[in-house]
Amino acid sequence: MKNDVIICRCQEVTEQEIIDAIRDGASTVDGVKRRTRACMGLCQGKTCERLIERIIARETGKNPAEILPNNARMPARPITVGLFRDKEGK
Repeated sequence: MKNDVIICRCQEVTEQEIIDAIRDGASTVDGVKRRTRACMGLCQGKTCERLIERIIARETGKNPAEILPNNARMPARPITVGLFRDKEGK
């Protein structure tokens, strides 16, 4: 039951999925992110990053200060080519 707790609400990633990613070799927040999509939702990790850091520390025995933070990137949105045209349509 405990491991069914949702850690990343945006992507609905559970604690068990994060633990599985750590056991698969993830030792940083970015490693967990790549394996589970945690921190990739609308909040960009603002609500789950610290929780993931704590889980990594607990599962690996590392000091939480040693765990590398998430590399924040701006979310990208597709745009149409038409937005690059000038006012005359060229």
